[in-house]
Amino acid sequence: MLTMNGIRYREYLPPKMTGLDRFQQNLSVFSQLLQYTNGDADEALEWMRQLSKKHRLFDRDYTFDAFKEDLRRNCYLKDQPGRKLLASSKMEKYIRSKAFEEIFSSLKRDVSGGHRTNFTGAGEEQITDNRPFQFGDTPDQIDITRTITNAHLNYGIEEFRLQERDMEVYDTQFYATQSTVIMIDLSHSMILYGEDRITPAKKVAMGLAELIMTKYPDDSLDILAFGDDAWEVSVKDLPWLAVGPYHTNTREGLQLARHLLRKRNSANRQIFMITDGKPSCIRENGRLYKNSVGMDPKIFNRTLEEAEICRREGISITTFMIARDAVLQDFVRDLTRINQGRAYFSSLNKLGEFIFEDYIANRKKTVR
Repeated sequence: MLTMNGIRYREYLPPKMTGLDRFQQNLSVFSQLLQYTNGDADEALEWMRQLSKKHRLFDRDYTFDAFKEDLRRNCYLKDQPGRKLLASSKMEKYIRSKAFEEIFSSLKRDVSGGHRTNFTGAGEEQITDNRPFQFGDTPDQIDITRTITNAHLNYGIEEFRLQERDMEVYDTQFYATQSTVIMIDLSHSMILYGEDRITPAKKVAMGLAELIMTKYPDDSLDILAFGDDAWEVSVKDLPWLAVGPYHTNTREGLQLARHLLRKRNSANRQIFMITDGKPSCIRENGRLYKNSVGMDPKIFNRTLEEAEICRREGISITTFMIARDAVLQDFVRDLTRINQGRAYFSSLNKLGEFIFEDYIANRKKTVR
């Protein structure tokens, strides 16, 4: 105990954590490591053991073996005879929920803007400005207070009457269903130069999947990965995506995205593309044509043709560049112009906020 100026100070001792608290704290760390190891539970556990030597994750009160047993007992890991420990569906759900919480809490703290359509009319959420009544407006749009006030100002109490010119209506927003495809670049550059770009990309896709499944169940989300080729990815496999020794076949990614969106019964269709590199390959007659140097006209033009087809089919492309490569920026500028879409340069720590914000803003429509 320390006494200063007649005031006694005691050493602050943090409250002792319970076994459940320790488990939840370590579970959060373990879930992050699982994503880095692409779902290899045994490797992630070994990393936990090594981290504990420096950061004291475990001690005599809560041991590494106790944590491992708690993972099994709470069904986050499952054993398979003669095989390694496997992450369960409960663990996949936990990782998606954590991604959603992390991104959405950041979005609420610091909203950086949104994109709205240019239509106004009846719906669910009132917007600020009123306008004069027009033929086709519905009774529930009439602003009663402003309408009565106008009539009173125009005719007074004794001669009170209500005419069409006195009526004001307010516009509202409704939420349209949305069909979205996220394209995740798995080319080798996503882990080059000492920067992990794939983990934030996966986290964004998981968070958006959780948002849609919990808050917008009528919306659809498809996810695809692209490298030398493009392939569909299920939500449950998202945490375990791994970068490969791939080039960047953006054209095939857009083709698969269009195919997936054609199967969705929605008038509002969009592609979110997360990439850090320019297109560097295409398939021709079943063979891979590759060129990683500069801007190959054949690869670029074939890819831009896909952007034009997307525009004709009413599919907007929003590109999130997570690198400042000049050739990439030139390509994205042309793609955005041709598709009439949008493009962002996004730092990795803001990527999720940009995508969440754009997704939510695109759902809000106002029609006259």
